[in-house]
Amino acid sequence: MTDLTRPDITLPSPAKLNLFLHITGRRADGYHELQTLFQFLDYGDTLTFHPRDDGVITLTPELPGVPAEQNLVVRAARCLQEASGTGKGADIHLDKKLPMGGGLGGGSSNAATTLVGLNHLWQTGLSEDQLAELGLALGADVPVFVRGRAALGEGVGEKLTPANPPEDWFIVVKPPVEISTAEIFSDPGLTRNTPRITIAPAFEGDASGYRNDCEDVVKRLYPEVKNSLDWLAKFGPARLTGTGACIFGRFPTEAEALKVWAKRPTGITGFVARGVNHSPLHIKLTELK
Repeated sequence: MTDLTRPDITLPSPAKLNLFLHITGRRADGYHELQTLFQFLDYGDTLTFHPRDDGVITLTPELPGVPAEQNLVVRAARCLQEASGTGKGADIHLDKKLPMGGGLGGGSSNAATTLVGLNHLWQTGLSEDQLAELGLALGADVPVFVRGRAALGEGVGEKLTPANPPEDWFIVVKPPVEISTAEIFSDPGLTRNTPRITIAPAFEGDASGYRNDCEDVVKRLYPEVKNSLDWLAKFGPARLTGTGACIFGRFPTEAEALKVWAKRPTGITGFVARGVNHSPLHIKLTELK
């Protein structure tokens, strides 16, 4: 049943880039120890939340091959209901722009926007730390989206230290493949012993001296990714984000990025966006308060 006492809210669900990704070891439970630098993009999905007072959660449209109850949006809403004890529900609409299996954190970002947005809409009063803990149970990348600040990630990516990388412009290319994180992390050729680096809490480097340890494996398994990397690398350093499939190149201005983007070969898809250190989700939520 619709709750007419509170209006709908529409919130961004931004993409992220891993400006670098080092795998420093493997734990006994099979998870990998990482060091990575997260930065958000001013580009992503959008979620609209329509309040209900009967506890029902609906999601439209249903993503192909992903039943609603398995979608991270629905799972996040259920987690918040359980943790807060609320009897409220929501009709949720997802405007999906971010590709699945692209390494841009779309599903994790959707989950975080759901946790943060419904915490606001339902007035459940959970703290950022509590929401981040709920998010970690849904995925290792969810906490950085919940907290909404660019950060150095360690552990499995959940130990976050705020960072301030340059807010440059990026070309993001999406090769025509979807890549399974589990496939890449289980590959015997994956580098798992990169030495740990020490980075001050106020890290402001450009990450140009670092790399993505997943990149060689992804290029070997997916020639489409290698071809896109080879094209973008003609204009400056290009790198894989996460476990792929998306790649990115950094440019100091929007004009320079758009100039290169205009030269893309037929069949190259993607977008141009700015890197931001404060999540568009949190900026929008501040405006609503």
